[in-house]
Amino acid sequence: MYLLFFKRIIDFSLVFIGFIILLPLFLAIIILLYIANKGNVFFYQKRPGLHEKIFTIIKFKTMTDEKDAAGKLLPNEQRLTKVGNFIRKTSLDEIPQLINVLKGDMSLIGPRPLLPEYLPLYNKEQQKRHLVKPGITGWAQVNGRNAISWEQKFKYDVWYVENCSFLVDLKIILKTIKKVLISDGINTSSGKTMPPFLGKNEHHE
Repeated sequence: MYLLFFKRIIDFSLVFIGFIILLPLFLAIIILLYIANKGNVFFYQKRPGLHEKIFTIIKFKTMTDEKDAAGKLLPNEQRLTKVGNFIRKTSLDEIPQLINVLKGDMSLIGPRPLLPEYLPLYNKEQQKRHLVKPGITGWAQVNGRNAISWEQKFKYDVWYVENCSFLVDLKIILKTIKKVLISDGINTSSGKTMPPFLGKNEHHE
């Protein structure tokens, strides 16, 4: 009953109120990113949601589109601006996803929506992460985020799907607030962003 009915009501109510409260911050970030990114403020990308249905996710754009002499994008670390790094480190880049939650594409809590090209790489167990709506934060995010392996992250996602409840969501929200305040688990041990999922060891039945 919670997953099918009350979760959506709670999502919409909290996000609607939160969006109004965060509006001044939202506008301030838009101005800063407009200057840092030379006009590009938002990042749009196709992601799979509930039952792998594709939707467009909205985030603040924390990297520029700078390219090398061959016309290829520079590495993420070189394109990440100082403003973008701060916004990502404080998780403020996730704020526009409140719009995705209002639209019903996402939930406040759930497995993070990943890239469509990862879909064929999941094994049957990992595919369960799409049995619920993706979230802005989730069980994997409060248990390591980018500091843990893909395999462990998917185990946390599946655990959430199988144990979703109001109390679990409340626990995740409280842990998310703590994580954001101390900027824990945002980056990997070797770089600024999570490396691509290649399937490899995780791709088994």
